Amino acid sequence: MSKQLLQPAAWRRPKGYANGVAARGLTVSVAGMIGWDADERFVSDRLADQARQALANVVAVLAEAGARPEHIVRMTWYLTDKREYQEQVREIGAAYRELIGDFGVAMTAVQVAALMEDRAKIEIEVTAVVPD
Repeated sequence: MSKQLLQPAAWRRPKGYANGVAARGLTVSVAGMIGWDADERFVSDRLADQARQALANVVAVLAEAGARPEHIVRMTWYLTDKREYQEQVREIGAAYRELIGDFGVAMTAVQVAALMEDRAKIEIEVTAVVPD
């Protein structure tokens, strides 16, 4: 795929994400995925487990459009507890690398008061671009 990371030369390289990404092709938008399975059952009440499942759900939806994780250009993570994220960041990062791969993604993470599903601790939105 033709994906260009946007990194101003004078800026420090960010850890775990890209400042910007430019791509051309079919745009695929994935709604917020949470940590439940195909039967809408939560896999766990641990953030790291829910993050893994949410990422697996993202991959499954992308596949419906013929897209793969390497086509992702943007992610937004909504978290209910940033401290829990910080405590489990290594495990979450390992799941990310296993399911998504590289960090060439423009990414935003935001702490929110709550998500629509009471047990949800994370929701992940994605934009992908499949090359022409």
